Amino acid sequence: MKVLFFGFVRDMTGEKETAVEGAATIISLFEALATRYGERFRTEALPEGELSSELIVLVNGRHIAHSGGAATPLREEDTVAIFPLVGGG
Repeated sequence: MKVLFFGFVRDMTGEKETAVEGAATIISLFEALATRYGERFRTEALPEGELSSELIVLVNGRHIAHSGGAATPLREEDTVAIFPLVGGG
C-alpha cells in the first residue's frame, strides 16, 4: 500500500511517501513503519505501544475514527495518509 507523510511526520521519515506490504491493520502498519524509521518514529507515533492521539490517519481519504481506529483493516491497494494534529487559535 502507499503511505503518505505530512508535516513533522515527513520530517521524521525523511520521505514524502513510501510503500509497505503485508500490513493487515493500521497498528501493524505503524509497527512496520516504526521498524523502518527507528526510535523517534516509534516514540512519536506509537507512545506506549498505542497509536498517538497527535496524529490524523486517513485510509483512502476516510478518517480511521470512522472505520475501526488502530484496528482498521488494510488492503494492498489502499492509500494511507498520516498528518500531525494541528491546533489553531
